[in-house]
Amino acid sequence: MPEVPPAAPTGDELLKVLSALGNPHRMRIVAALLERRNYVSALAREIGISRPLLHMHLQRLEAAGLVVGTLELAEDGKAMKYFDVTPFFYELTPRIIARAAATLTEAEKEDAK
Repeated sequence: MPEVPPAAPTGDELLKVLSALGNPHRMRIVAALLERRNYVSALAREIGISRPLLHMHLQRLEAAGLVVGTLELAEDGKAMKYFDVTPFFYELTPRIIARAAATLTEAEKEDAK
């Protein structure tokens, strides 16, 4: 069965994704999670940033649908939040951007001013 291409993103979705990836820390987080899922403390050490800063970046990536976090119990009963990269594919062409721009909501148009 042939693979169905993903639907073109709306303007709001595309802005959220591009904004989430428009930061070097967040790009490094996605790259690290591509290698393996990880929990917050270990990921913070690997990336070289504080846990509070990592949480802020993970929230932004999660809101854009690029990563997903799951709460799990460790053997010692401690709750740990693990993060994984969500499979995604975005193609950027002038035509796709033009189609996405036509779907921007009024709130996003106002933010762009």
